[in-house]
Formats: sequence, structure tokens, C-alpha cells
Amino acid sequence: MIHNFNSGPSILPKQVFEQASQAVLNFNNSGLSILEIGHRTPQFEAVLEEARSLVKELMQLDDDHEVLFLHGGATTQFMQIPMNLLNDNQIASYTETGTWGGKAIKEAKLFGHVEIAGSGKDTNYTTIPHQLNVSPTAAYLHITTNETIAGTQWHNIPYDAGVPLVADMSSDIFSRVLDFNRFGLIYAGAQKNMGAAGVNLVVVNQQLLGKVNRNIPSILDYRNHIREKSMINTPPVFAIYVAMLTLRWLKAEGGVSEMEKRNAKKAKHFYDTLDSLPLFRGPVAKADRSLMNAVFVIDNAATEKEFLDQAKSEGFYGIKGHRSVGGFRASMYNALSYESVEALTQFMQQFAASKG
Repeated sequence: MIHNFNSGPSILPKQVFEQASQAVLNFNNSGLSILEIGHRTPQFEAVLEEARSLVKELMQLDDDHEVLFLHGGATTQFMQIPMNLLNDNQIASYTETGTWGGKAIKEAKLFGHVEIAGSGKDTNYTTIPHQLNVSPTAAYLHITTNETIAGTQWHNIPYDAGVPLVADMSSDIFSRVLDFNRFGLIYAGAQKNMGAAGVNLVVVNQQLLGKVNRNIPSILDYRNHIREKSMINTPPVFAIYVAMLTLRWLKAEGGVSEMEKRNAKKAKHFYDTLDSLPLFRGPVAKADRSLMNAVFVIDNAATEKEFLDQAKSEGFYGIKGHRSVGGFRASMYNALSYESVEALTQFMQQFAASKG
């Protein structure tokens, strides 16, 4: 049996694969593939509208928040957000919590002044900064709710920072209940918890838009995408369809609150096992551990390689840590079963026992 712990693109529900596969051959008994229907046909417009409605329902969004499905992944949002929200002479507050927060900071500096409101750099990004220094005149505060590589997660969202809150939720979107209406803008690449690679979800409070002085290229102006209902150009049709199927599955399974319960159970079981085995070490502070991406190491390079080789032969895929940090990473997204986590922890226990 294969257990998919890949960090992204990652595991999706089996029924989503089955439904998407059928649609590639024959979409809704039309005789056409989902890959070849026009994006402005009633058939695809219905897909896009259902996907948008499901996001609003699952997040319980108010009327001020608009849902967009855009090209470019979360990385494009690193520059599109300050282009739309930050004037040249304004300050934006950013938290520096790892690789992805750092990349967002780099792009924002192209459009205005960036102040670091809090950083985990001094601990090599093994902690989340709990004391923030946010300028009251900042255009917004940016956080990365879950650092996929570092394995940290914000468990106390800084809703009360006094400025609009912007969040990269690429690796924990729809994994837990949050007050989504308290965010000015949320963005997330689909390929971890809500679909296939190729589309990016943006949820934006329309009240934040239209306040910068610069001329924004048409394709990068959120207002144009809102006006054209995510179809200012040809959208990533198949990726949006897979996202819609995944959102359908999420709703049928009990919604975000049910995902939160399942994810907490999986993470607790994994971390309890990790902490019980001296062979392994979790570098992240316990209070800041990610429920989505658990990182861990063995303090011996030869033993690490042996563990990784054996894990692959036993059907555990994707547990090699990111190339920039090494070690291991077990990504436990919504579609990953508790049984897969149990299988991994049993393997870890057996491997540790074999090493005495």
C-alpha cells in the first residue's frame, strides 16, 4: 500500500481522481472532455460558480469578500498583493517565519517600504514570533499561516493588529476553523488542500481595493478579475474543476470543522510518537508545530539515509525533507487518512527498535 505524504502537489481524495478522470473523457455526458470545452460555455460557468459558492459557504464569508480563481500560484501573489494594496510611500508590515514569508517580503520591497513586525530568524525559523511590532500606519500585516518547509504554524492569529490582515494559507487552507471575514485578503495555491496545481484561490475584501496611486496592469488588478468573475482571460479550467470537486468532497465530509478534528487527531498521534522515540528529533518548538507539515530529523546522516530508503521500500512517499533543510517531512493534509499516519508511526517505532 502507498502512503502519500508529499508536500505538494499532494494527496487528494480518491473519488476526486475518479470523477476528474471521467470528466477528461466525457464531461457531464456531453461527449466532450473537460479539457476541450469553452470556458465561457454554460457548462464551465456552472463549475466556476459552484466552486466560488462552495468557498463562500465553507468559509462563511460576508458580502464584502469576493472569491477569485487566478493563474500563477501563490508566488504571483507575493507581488500582486503589494501592487494592489501598497503605495510607494507606504509601509507594509510582514512577519518573517521561513522560506515563504521571506519570498513574500522580497517582492513587497519592490512596491513600498517593508517593516518586519516579527521574525523567527534567530531560532532558525523553529518558532513563530508571538510579540509583533506593527506600525499603526501600515497598509496591512502579512503572515504565512503555515510554513511548509519550516514546519511551523500560527495557532493564534493576530486578528487585532490594528491594520488589515493578509495571509498566505497555501498549505493549511480549509484545514481548520478561522474567522475568515477578519482577513483583508487570503491567498492559497490549490495543490495542497484544495485541488490540483495550476490555480490560486484569492479571497479579498473589496473595501481594500482602489486605494493605490500607481497604474496597475489590467491582468494584475483584482478589481478587473472581480468584474469579470475570474475570466478576464482563459482561466485554468481543469484545475478549477478539480478544486470544485475537492470542495464538494470537503463539504460532504462535514466541512472545515470536521477537517480540523481529523487533522488535530492525526497530528497528535504523530507528534506523540515522535516525542516518544529518542532516535528522532523534532526541531520545531512544540507550541508552534504545524498540524499540516511535521518536520523531524535523525542526528546521524547514515541512519537518516537508511530510514529514508527503508521508508520508500515500505510505500511511504514524500517524507524526504526539503532540500534547503534536510531531514524528513510528513505532510498530513485533509485527504490523508489517519491510517496512513498510523502506518508511518508504526514504521518509525520499528525502525527505532532495530537501532536499539
